[in-house]
Amino acid sequence: MHKKSKFLPILASAALALGLAACQSASDKTGGDSKKDGKGEGTKDKVVTITYARGADTTGSTEKLIQAFEDAHPNIKVEYQEMPNSSGQQHDQYVTAFSSKSDEIDVFDADVVWPAEFAQANYALELDRFIEKDGINMDDYFPATVQAGKFGGKQWAMPKYMDAGLLYYRTDIVKDPPKTWDELIAAAKEGQGKEGTKFGFVLQANQYEGLVVNAIEFIAAYGGQVIDENNQVVIDSPESIKGLTKMVEVVNSGITPNNILNFTETETETAFIEGQTVLARNWPYMSKSGADKERSKVLDKVGYSVLPSGDKGSASTLGGYMTMINRYTDEPEASWEFVKWMTGKDGQLISAIEGGRAPTLKALYDDEKVKEAAPLFGKEEFVNVLHSAVPRPVTPNYQKVSDIMQIEVSKALTKKITPEEAIKNMQQKMEEALK
Repeated sequence: MHKKSKFLPILASAALALGLAACQSASDKTGGDSKKDGKGEGTKDKVVTITYARGADTTGSTEKLIQAFEDAHPNIKVEYQEMPNSSGQQHDQYVTAFSSKSDEIDVFDADVVWPAEFAQANYALELDRFIEKDGINMDDYFPATVQAGKFGGKQWAMPKYMDAGLLYYRTDIVKDPPKTWDELIAAAKEGQGKEGTKFGFVLQANQYEGLVVNAIEFIAAYGGQVIDENNQVVIDSPESIKGLTKMVEVVNSGITPNNILNFTETETETAFIEGQTVLARNWPYMSKSGADKERSKVLDKVGYSVLPSGDKGSASTLGGYMTMINRYTDEPEASWEFVKWMTGKDGQLISAIEGGRAPTLKALYDDEKVKEAAPLFGKEEFVNVLHSAVPRPVTPNYQKVSDIMQIEVSKALTKKITPEEAIKNMQQKMEEALK
């Protein structure tokens, strides 16, 4: 397939059009392909080519995934377009392309916080008709991953792989992981100073997206919510206040470093694998660095569990990526075949085994090959964490919501304002932002 650029100079476009008019018959943009059948695989002797964009993949799993798909679908070819590593840079490049109605990209991976924005902006193709036609059971996926791709009652993205926060603890200091946040404070105080540790607990408290992630975990654990399914701001509630109050208590209880407000994932990882802290909240990737013989000072002393519970149980903020289809693609059927396969059992097996990415299909955690792919995948504790995952606010204006939360939560943690004031400020400012 030769895709037509939307940015050719006018004269060149005119010349090309004249040339095509003179020599081209009824061929379409696929280089002579005729109309495709209902499966998007073209007729028996025709080939359709689509372009798939995602961030750089150092594992090599993307190439293997594409090759396996092409082997199974010989009439669909996939061109891989590598995007920047930075999620923000990816986002901006997609917005630039889709806002100009470019069809250069057909299928793309999206951060879990993008679907609502791209849906409202008319950048994405709704998937419900494909899902219904092929009998895809969305209940096979972890609920939070499905919810992250739904907006306005429609499904805009298919879950590809996921991430969720974990509680890490030193098994030589803590016998059993704390079940509640109050138990965590107690365990951290008791263990702090033992086996060379300096701190009891570390988390991500710097004023950036990681702070929002951590705050949502506290709020959700006590039954609070930021934005409901109708895109209404509902953060001003007794439950949200109680959750943020507990977060402020944890940060200021003497168990965290004096510079905890500078901590991101990097500082958290360093503190834990260098043996400086008893407990830590971080993403699953830290289980690998904790077992790294060259880097870790806590080899064979790392345990992990679900995050501590509040009044309503444990909550872990969802991370990961979805897969979406560009609304302006002229190969929707072929694009869906690739999305369906990539986010289905066959594609997710390759992503898990070759790329170490956590599947979004619940049943795959019973697969022996998946269990062998990464230590965490075979652990019941990790699967429990995935079940407790909650998505960040599903809204087209997520970045504004995130900025507001960062500012107000930071003020509460430094005790410049009370948790009650922070929650009320967030309610008011988010309502203004979402008008």
